[in-house]
Amino acid sequence: MNPASLDQQLIPTLENGDRLSRAEFERRYNLMSDLKKAELIEGVVYVPSPLRYNRHGKPHGKIITWLEVYAAATPGVEVADNATVRLDLDNEPQPDALLRLDEESGRRSRISEDDYVEGAPELIVEIAASSASYDLHDKLRAYRRNGVREYLVWLVQGREFRWYILEQGEYRQQQADSLGMLSSPFLPGLRLDVQALLRGEMSRVLSIKSDTILCVPKVSRRKVNPSNLD
Repeated sequence: MNPASLDQQLIPTLENGDRLSRAEFERRYNLMSDLKKAELIEGVVYVPSPLRYNRHGKPHGKIITWLEVYAAATPGVEVADNATVRLDLDNEPQPDALLRLDEESGRRSRISEDDYVEGAPELIVEIAASSASYDLHDKLRAYRRNGVREYLVWLVQGREFRWYILEQGEYRQQQADSLGMLSSPFLPGLRLDVQALLRGEMSRVLSIKSDTILCVPKVSRRKVNPSNLD
């Protein structure tokens, strides 16, 4: 038998609840070419079940559309769908959507030589079934500790949308204004009509934008600490 084939057979697969280092998690994930999504959260492996259309796929598409329309009108920001993020040695999530500043705008994350996001993106969105999801527990704590400025969670079954803002090391859940809008305090012009989103009125959601091209102000760079990632 080919030694390489034997070696692959001896390497365990990723299973829910496995406790692994990030290096071992990546090694196993790279060998499982048929696996589309797995995450390491606080040192524990999560492999999600196949995703349903109305409970995940359709809401996911709406969030990506909303963020991409914003990015198209806003120089200096980038959107990614299901990109792996190396947060620290115990956390390698694969968020449903993220928005990050580019190299010229003072980004808090970077793209590694092997094409992964390293460090905390400015904004992350997760689609969750309910408040029992790990998205609102272990993953929320990992995002907070690593400095993800804004964390958005769409609770599909409960028809609820939560937008957390990082303030003094803690997440504060933002409340809608008098017009029912949630807005980013860091990303100019990023606003969301939550009730329109929950009703599926995407034309209304996408109409909430500035009439002019937006510019993200340059901010001081927060250097990614390689000791947290390697």
